[in-house]
Amino acid sequence: MHRRNFLKNSILFTGGLSLIGTKGFSLTNEVKYISNRPPAAERKFVSPAVDAIIAKVKKSIANKELAWMFENCFPNTLDTTVTYSEKDGRPDSFVITGDIHAMWLRDSTAQVWPYLPLVNDDRKLKDLFQGLINRQSKCINIDPYANAFNKGADGSHWESDQTEMKPELHERKWEIDSLCYAIRLAYHYWKKTNDTTCFDRAWVEAMKSVVRTFKEQQRKEGKGTYSFLRTTSKPTDSQPGNGYGNPINPVGLIVSSFRPSDDATIFPFLIPSNYFAVVSLKQLTEILNSLGIEKELSASALLLAEEVEEALQKYASTDHLTYGKTLAFEADGFGNQLFMDDANIPSLLSLPYLGAVDQDSKLYQNTRKFILSKNNPWFFEGKAAEGIGGPHVGVDMIWPMSIIMRAMTSDNDEEILKCLKMLMNTHAGTGFMHETFHKNKPEHFTRSWFAWANTLFGELILKIYNEKPELLKLI
Repeated sequence: MHRRNFLKNSILFTGGLSLIGTKGFSLTNEVKYISNRPPAAERKFVSPAVDAIIAKVKKSIANKELAWMFENCFPNTLDTTVTYSEKDGRPDSFVITGDIHAMWLRDSTAQVWPYLPLVNDDRKLKDLFQGLINRQSKCINIDPYANAFNKGADGSHWESDQTEMKPELHERKWEIDSLCYAIRLAYHYWKKTNDTTCFDRAWVEAMKSVVRTFKEQQRKEGKGTYSFLRTTSKPTDSQPGNGYGNPINPVGLIVSSFRPSDDATIFPFLIPSNYFAVVSLKQLTEILNSLGIEKELSASALLLAEEVEEALQKYASTDHLTYGKTLAFEADGFGNQLFMDDANIPSLLSLPYLGAVDQDSKLYQNTRKFILSKNNPWFFEGKAAEGIGGPHVGVDMIWPMSIIMRAMTSDNDEEILKCLKMLMNTHAGTGFMHETFHKNKPEHFTRSWFAWANTLFGELILKIYNEKPELLKLI
């Protein structure tokens, strides 16, 4: 089964709610908004700090349905996707994405991200973060080009892909953001805890591999070692150009063969991911300089960040027909650019969330107006909601993730409330977020168990609780 091609089209009973196929859903007359979390004894990982914040935040939410959704979604990663163990006295955390039993570097970081503010209040939670940093270092050292990994050398149904597959890999799609997310996790964990125990030899070797891979994918000295072909009826699941993608002009940007949606890029310089790389490389430099180690690696990472940043200024934006100077989604260094946005993160919409651009800048605001308009070919408006989708699932299918990120990058109370209402109106009676839903029929959705989207929704509610608590009384 493809990672995100799961269509929920059956009868689902949860917490007193009934969802019936794609014909519509109905609430029973005795809805009590009973928690949809697994029974306590069946939860994969228990954090008293997370449970305490759920109870605290729920009390501040006036709407019972919204409070119920937060209770279901926020702990979903811990409840259902974490396998924690210790090997030779070192924490090890394997975090699956949900309905696929493999770990994506991107998803695993994003799934635990909202719990980071609580790590100093919960020793077990701190161990979980240490374990995930350790596991991600191990994964990168197995193969920095892979996006998803097995727990062991188990192989996968993608073994027939024409690329250098290994039994530890679930999938080997080269995506810049996979390596960026590993740095994001380690950097912010360090800043929050001042704990340096994860910065061991394995981590240093992984970071050397990150910088080496980014440089190779600037393709200044040829196409490099990575190529990818898949026998498939879905064009976005393979690469053109005999596995190397469409041609690029090596101007200093980094090639990303695939997007964070796991879809192939059209123009190989994926702009949001290059912005993310700049942030990540600077964070890596800060860690190394603070530790006083690997001066050569630190200098190399900083020079690379500055080179990519300079190239972004030249090749990432242009004057749009309608919106003025606007960021493109992809470019090739020859002057060709693709103007759209995709819901998966990093996206253009998410750049302030990732610390990559100033949310109030004219460039971002112009870009935001464009991607939240009909001029973005992957922005859909329907009877149920409006939001960004992407080629991965197809037209008219909105990703809740895009609605969540729209609220996360807004200071406008009316816009935030609008997003919350759309999320409440489109969970199809399940109390959870999904991968996508049809713009007119939210009961027609994909992936009933998608932990990243669930936890991101919880992160949004927690952000509102901390920054604009009065809004939680207005729904």
